[in-house]
Amino acid sequence: MGTAYTKRDKVYLERIGNRIREFRLEADLSQEKLAFVCDLDRTYIGSVERGERNISVINLSKIARALKVQVSALLNVEE
Repeated sequence: MGTAYTKRDKVYLERIGNRIREFRLEADLSQEKLAFVCDLDRTYIGSVERGERNISVINLSKIARALKVQVSALLNVEE
């Protein structure tokens, strides 16, 4: 990652990425299909799921809509 995140920050991003992956798999969507529905790049979705990106609120909203869940469901992780 280009930005220096603390270990705690990195763990938090990974947990959010894991939640997104869980919901994507439950929806039976590939990263490519999710990216298409969200109008995002597949590599972006992959990097979010791996916790490599500090996802924007707008993109988080796009992903939540595509997965048919609330943004709060994606953020429901322990800090």
